[in-house]
Amino acid sequence: MDWSQHAIPPMRLEPRFGDRVVPAFPERPGSLWAMIADAVAQNGDGEALVCGATRLSWREVAEKSAKVAAGFARLGLAPGDRVAILLGNRIEFVLTMFAAAHAGLVTVLLSTRQQKPEIAYVLNDCGATLLVHEATLADRIPDAADVPGLKHRISVSDDGASQFAGLADNAAAQAPAQVREEDTAMILYTSGTTGRPKGAMLAHCNIIHSSMVFVSCLKLTKSDRSIAAVPLAHVTGAVANITTMARCAGALIIMPEFKASEYLKVAARERVSYTVMVPAMYNLCLMQPDFDSYDLSSWRIGGFGGAPMPVATIEKLDAKIPGLKLANCYGATETTSPSTLMPGELTAAHIDSVGLPCPGAEIIVMGADGRELPRGEIGELWIRSASVIKGYWNNPKATVESFTAGFWHSGDLGSIDAANFVHVFDRQKDMINRGGLKIYSAEVESVLAGHPAVVESAIIAKPCPVLGERVHAVIVTRTDVNAESLRAWCAERLSDYKVPETMALTSEPLPRNANGKVIKRQIRESLSAIGT
Repeated sequence: MDWSQHAIPPMRLEPRFGDRVVPAFPERPGSLWAMIADAVAQNGDGEALVCGATRLSWREVAEKSAKVAAGFARLGLAPGDRVAILLGNRIEFVLTMFAAAHAGLVTVLLSTRQQKPEIAYVLNDCGATLLVHEATLADRIPDAADVPGLKHRISVSDDGASQFAGLADNAAAQAPAQVREEDTAMILYTSGTTGRPKGAMLAHCNIIHSSMVFVSCLKLTKSDRSIAAVPLAHVTGAVANITTMARCAGALIIMPEFKASEYLKVAARERVSYTVMVPAMYNLCLMQPDFDSYDLSSWRIGGFGGAPMPVATIEKLDAKIPGLKLANCYGATETTSPSTLMPGELTAAHIDSVGLPCPGAEIIVMGADGRELPRGEIGELWIRSASVIKGYWNNPKATVESFTAGFWHSGDLGSIDAANFVHVFDRQKDMINRGGLKIYSAEVESVLAGHPAVVESAIIAKPCPVLGERVHAVIVTRTDVNAESLRAWCAERLSDYKVPETMALTSEPLPRNANGKVIKRQIRESLSAIGT
């Protein structure tokens, strides 16, 4: 089965990044800013961004973004320079991102959950010239001596002291910078098994292709209204929400943070029709005692990913919102998300699948010997498409290790059945999936290793009925230390969702195999046996 029964625009084979040949939409915008200009031409007076009491049309968004772009120029920024964004879900996030596209700059997205050491590493690795940040996060900003390349810092706040207002107080830049489709538009850092984050380079053509896939497969139009309940700094927020709504010229309703009770109020009031969230968010909405009091009849597409959707959740949503079609979206930062989509009408019949390969996507299952496996057999999923990134910023070694002839090695174990549906069975070894937020154990273990009382540690997943998994730590200590102090140590150095929520402290060494490697399977079995 494929997408031939859907009205997908035709594609043609084109070269990408030198040595790749992939299917691409021939009729497409030439850059991220060109896509925004198209939205203005298509629906200039239509709502583009809604956040609280603020409502902006596409024309107003473009004008404000061009003014911020002029502010960048006054600061001396030139095309190709990196602008880091450390903002929560707010309109200024989108304006900064679009202004960077107008000025030919590269946006580097930072999570508001990141701590000072993590932020310093990213700023130095990408060579950011400017940081736009929440004023309330000033204490997380690294000292000037620790980020010598960072020349400018602009704070954003909701009061009159916001420095961002001054940045935007310029005559609009007239002509957008000239960029090539394969130029990097955005860098998103992903954790690696070594614990060192890697900067995935999303080119203009990657973002445009993914946005066009969302629009065509989900049949989005300028009448659609999306709600950004996930962080905008994640690939889902940046692409599935921001740039996808730019492509269809619809409206994006921004929630500063997800709270199920508030989400239902906003979704009903704004007549939301399209969302992409993790399954835990849908579950939390259904758990609200007043769920049935909200008119959610306009909600027609419920994208989800990051974790399996429980069958009970699908059945409850179908009973309560008959017009809602749930669509599994499987992808990653490296694929500019998504790589597969499940047609909403097929979700119930294929609940064990993450969907069909997206139009133009080629997904193969590779064995340990580097050869493709037959249909139905399990191996590592390799993905090639016009949305797959060219590589990692300033990290050619990681790029070589992760890509082969344009195929990205996902690290996920899966299979493809006879009907072309993709199945994912396991994730990269030792990765924890906490409600869609991915955590690599090596990174947490590295932080714990720096504590003077810690001999060694093993980070494993603890099952959770709501989030899927939570972070559990087994820690071998050398002195008298308590879990609270170890958790505080981690909280100062890691994003909050990476901090172990439960800990088992011991003086006994961790179990190891003949090669000296920790046997995490044995630790997981012990955790399960005691029911912790």
